Parts: sequence; structure tokens; C-alpha cells
Amino acid sequence: MEFKFLEKFLEGKKCIFCGKYGLYRLKDKRIKCSNCQRKYSLRKLKTDLAVLKYFTLEISASKVAKILNLSYNTVGKRYQRFREKIVEFLDQEFKKLKGEIEIDEAYFGGQRKGNRGRGAAGKVIVLGILERNNRIYTTIIPNVKPETLLKEIREKTEKGSVFYTDKFRSYHDLKLFGRHIKINKQKYLVHPKNHRTHINGVESFWAFAKERFMKYHGIKKNNFYLYLKELEFRFNYRKVEFFKLLFRVNFGPKID
Repeated sequence: MEFKFLEKFLEGKKCIFCGKYGLYRLKDKRIKCSNCQRKYSLRKLKTDLAVLKYFTLEISASKVAKILNLSYNTVGKRYQRFREKIVEFLDQEFKKLKGEIEIDEAYFGGQRKGNRGRGAAGKVIVLGILERNNRIYTTIIPNVKPETLLKEIREKTEKGSVFYTDKFRSYHDLKLFGRHIKINKQKYLVHPKNHRTHINGVESFWAFAKERFMKYHGIKKNNFYLYLKELEFRFNYRKVEFFKLLFRVNFGPKID
């Protein structure tokens, strides 16, 4: 493991959960922290961190199982746990979006039957709300009715923000929450006179997400939300030292 900051954890000198010194070895070869009282196996920890490294690099669970000589089930369960921890982290860290906000929906999966785009059959509908120069929030929605969209927007954004959307009629009443600027995507992606009039930020997230979903060759519907929030997390924190952040999200200690 090439990450220098992990050495004291892997040597059993610092606790993986609280980040403090004061570990001692138990008869069953696990170690126990005298501060937080947690018990764990260093051998299992090394496996967890090796899998986390490959998860950071977006290597599939099947490939990681071969690389580390583990069962697919062992790696798959760890990947599932990492995604669940990411969802917890995003929920805890969330603050209402404000300022200039771009809003759009995208459709994932399903068979391309009937209409495309809005109304496409069998697809998962995802709402994206992006605060410019900051972060995106995503969620799965059952439909694109005005009451569904406006409820999510009202709960996740600050009133008085500037909202950018396309001309979809379900966004009509956004003017009740703040300034609403509509983009005519049939004519332009960026307004020729006002270059701030666009939703290219949220569109860039859809491109980012769809490119990655293609690698999975199909995701079970009941797991889709976890994968979606993982991509939200990766997009929002793409400029930070990502392994260190994932380490903190999954194990908790403050890293010096």
C-alpha cells in the first residue's frame, strides 16, 4: 500500500476508528483501542484498505477479486458498504443549495420503447440540482409533474436563488421561489447575449454519470440509488485527494 499516511494504522500503532494511539493485542490476535474500545483485525483491515484503493480507482469488483485473489462476493459486499457510507456522508454534509442554480432531469436504464426523453418507458428518472461552482444534488423521482419537481427544489434550495432550467412546463412556478431564467435548448445551449444563461453545468454531470454507468453493463434497480449517489460524491469531490476522503468517510479518524 503506497499511501504513506496509512502506515501507523496498518502497523497497529493508531486506531483506524478514532485515530488515537493506545492499541493493544487481544488473545484472538485482534487489536483493541483503549480510547474508543473498538476491536478489529489488522489482517481484515489490510484487505479492506486494498479493496478501497481499487474502489477509488473505479476498478470493477470482478477485476479486484482476481487481482487480490478474493471471492467476488467478498469484494462486492465491501463495495456495497462503501457506497452506503457515501450516502450517509452526503446526507450528513448536505446544506441547501443557493445562488445560481441549474436544474434538469435525466433518464437512465430501461428499454428504449415508446417516447424518448421525458416520458420514455421503463427508465429511472433522476433530478439534478447544481449550485454553480460548487456541487450537485441528485435524487430519483417517480415522475416529472410540477408538484414532484417543485417539492424537491423547495426542500433542497434557498428561496431567492436564481434558477436556470429549460422551458419544460413543470418548472413554470419556479418564479415563486426566486428568479427563473429559461433556456430554449432547441435554439442554443448558451444564450448568445448572456453567457450565464445555460444549464451546461448539470449537463456535464449527466455526461459524467452516463459514461460511468456504461461500464457496469446494467445495474439492478434496487441498487441504482447507491451508484447514483456514489457518482454525485465523485463529481462533487473530484478536486480533492480522493482516497483520503474515502478513507475518512468509511473509517472516521481525522487524518493529519
